[in-house]
Amino acid sequence: MSTALTTTPPIERIRNIGIVAHIDAGKTTLTERILYYTHFTHRMGDVDEGTTVTDYLKEEQERGITIVSAAVTTRWRDCWLNLIDTPGHVDFTAEVERCLRVLDGAIVVFSAVEGVEAQSETVWRQADKYRVPRLAFINKMDRIGADFDAVVNEIRTRLGATPVVLTAPIGSSQSFEGVLDLVRGKALYFDPDTLGEKVEERDVPEYARETFETWRNRMFDTLAEYDDEDLITSAYLEGLDVSEEAIRKVVRQATLNRALVPVFAGSALKRIGVQPVLDAVCHYLPSPKDLPPVEGWHPKKRDRVERRKPDPKEPLCALVFKIQSDLHGQLAYVRIYSGVLTCGVRVHNPRTDSREIVQHMWRIRADRRERMERASAGDIVGVVGLKKTVTGDTLCDPRHPIVLERIEFPETVVSVSVEPMSSADRKRLLQVLDLLSVDDPTFGWREDEETGQIIMSGMGELHLEVLRNRMQDEFGLKVRTGKPRVSYRETIEHPVEVTGVCNQLVAGAAQHAEVRVRVEPQPGTSKVVVCSELKPGRVPPQIESEVLTALEEEARGGGELGYPLTDVRITLLDARAVTEGTTSVAFRIAAANALRQALREGGMVLLEPIMRLEVMVPEEYLGDVLGDLNARRAEILSTNSRGSLRVIEARVPLERVFGYATAVRSLTQGRASYTLEPDSFAPVPPERAKQMLGL
Repeated sequence: MSTALTTTPPIERIRNIGIVAHIDAGKTTLTERILYYTHFTHRMGDVDEGTTVTDYLKEEQERGITIVSAAVTTRWRDCWLNLIDTPGHVDFTAEVERCLRVLDGAIVVFSAVEGVEAQSETVWRQADKYRVPRLAFINKMDRIGADFDAVVNEIRTRLGATPVVLTAPIGSSQSFEGVLDLVRGKALYFDPDTLGEKVEERDVPEYARETFETWRNRMFDTLAEYDDEDLITSAYLEGLDVSEEAIRKVVRQATLNRALVPVFAGSALKRIGVQPVLDAVCHYLPSPKDLPPVEGWHPKKRDRVERRKPDPKEPLCALVFKIQSDLHGQLAYVRIYSGVLTCGVRVHNPRTDSREIVQHMWRIRADRRERMERASAGDIVGVVGLKKTVTGDTLCDPRHPIVLERIEFPETVVSVSVEPMSSADRKRLLQVLDLLSVDDPTFGWREDEETGQIIMSGMGELHLEVLRNRMQDEFGLKVRTGKPRVSYRETIEHPVEVTGVCNQLVAGAAQHAEVRVRVEPQPGTSKVVVCSELKPGRVPPQIESEVLTALEEEARGGGELGYPLTDVRITLLDARAVTEGTTSVAFRIAAANALRQALREGGMVLLEPIMRLEVMVPEEYLGDVLGDLNARRAEILSTNSRGSLRVIEARVPLERVFGYATAVRSLTQGRASYTLEPDSFAPVPPERAKQMLGL
């Protein structure tokens, strides 16, 4: 193992980066190579053998996929790398979401054969959302069908990015033997006898000279648009040598501005092209010092913007982006944006308005930890001792409070019933479900009031299957689960204004309150918004707050059919007490009555989750697959060619794709592959809605 990294290095030498991609693009294999070449490990793990550092859960090792994000701190040259390997499967996209929220840069991995796939687009959009600069690594150049040029073009056309190739492949598929370093004008070969660790520089061979000149000219043509200081353009046009430093300066600035995406070629499996990516992380991706101050607001004055510079001398500001629980306690993953975090110190949690003690602090190294006493701005660490803190909470200096924007997660789309093998284990099952829901913000559970069943909900069949297996493997709890069920939503068809009334005895006294609300559809928001247009002084502020709380609580109870509400805006218009001495209880009852009446009059619309489906299929099976999709109520968006395969893009109701893996395998003799991701919610067709409602 490398030297213990139990202190925070100078902030300009830190790189907080994630490795993200579509499933099976080679993220974890790339991570293993990085850990080996940075001397974090002395032996390369293998995904197929279940021996990788970052896929340490039993479920990950058996399936050969990443399920939870794993953090590792290591070093390359003079940089400290806080590296996070993220899942590629869409069911675990929340892991990518919360990691990108706190990372400063990313390496996006693409397969040279499959190119830009569905989940590639999803993680790219997530990186755009959090304004994360990134590099692209086109992996699997050793595979038959690898097409470097095509993938570079897809990055430009499908992702809307401007790629600049900095290493190009020497050969392709079986002839792939190294990479061309376009910045330094060298050919790089990776010694197989040292598992690729020894990099040999040579002059560009004659047979690769044309490829080199083509890509180098393209590089300069692209950089000329971003060379504001004329560091390289004039020299290049005059045929003069352009220094590496000048090229790197232009590339770095354009990358930090997210104007360019540096692109690298290689094969992580064959150990070719990894070190140039590591160098690029140090050269082109930002340190925390390169970032603008983080912004939040004062917990008691939401209109007051608070800023914290990435500086140890600033007041403490940190974000908890992940909780990892077991029966022995919780480990919180914390990104420190400013100030210093020290063991034994009390920190303030503005959400709960409480103090938390940092009992222990750890440098995270996948499933291992190294104790730390102090960490400062720019670092990512693990903390033990936080009792009331959950994912998305801010930790700060109590004398300088600040609240950072919370992390938003997608809504669950699939539910199953779950019950213990014995009734004696029911209480323990509820405890484990609580722990899992703290870990995973996209997992939820509830007890059905009518049947007494326990219903757990998640992002897909695989997500819930993995959680069920974790109950057994990690907590020793055997359970039975039912068949997957779709998690429907409700909204309203048209806006309504209604007045809710409470006219009854409350605590023995006559109470009469009226609350008027407007409820209207807000398509595409995927949430319920509660706000107030109440005239100042109409009722005391405390009563107004009670009414808004009552509306929020009633909305959480769901719509007419009991499904969760979505895409709805609820506005408080008026509230008044008809009799003297009317209490807040009466106002709350009136508010709840108003919302129930509005939902009845607004016209109930039942919504079902729609999935975006991408199927890659050989030409001879295209007709069969399209016919099957039409029978599943799919909307075919496009059919395109990708190499020797046809790619079908479609939108299809979730309820019609349960078990699709078996069906498509049968139709194509196992030669097709597909990906699914949540797309939107859409109204259930009238005939189907009548069937569901028993009409």
